Amino acid sequence: MPTRLRKIRKFRGSRTCGWGRVGQHRKSGMRGGFGRTGRHKHKWTWVIKYAPDYFGKRGFKSPMQKIKVRVKEVNVGELPDILVKLEKTETQDGKPVIDLPALGYGKLLGKGRIDIPVIVKAYDFTETAVEKIKKAGGEVIKVEV
Repeated sequence: MPTRLRKIRKFRGSRTCGWGRVGQHRKSGMRGGFGRTGRHKHKWTWVIKYAPDYFGKRGFKSPMQKIKVRVKEVNVGELPDILVKLEKTETQDGKPVIDLPALGYGKLLGKGRIDIPVIVKAYDFTETAVEKIKKAGGEVIKVEV
């Protein structure tokens, strides 16, 4: 509609533009409230479409988990592969030394088999891992964090 034909052109200069003394159209242009208002009422379809996880709980993080140091684990069966990938291997008494913390691992687990006598340094070991390393003729060295 052209501007010259709009009703407001007639009311320019009048105080209420035809809506009375008290302002019946006060706040009519807010489109449902400011900010996040109405998300559980008239803006519900917006929530479903664009923010489906807006309502509800999202779990609990224990403060102790922030304190705990998370370390990556590696299995005994993966040690021969690690030896192959290492370019330079340090040796002690003719046995190759695998320094797991230097490679980004912290704990040695007992899954798999090893036939090569190796010396393994790590922060922590499982009992089966220690057993398998010693059975192969190697030894374990515990490194302090």
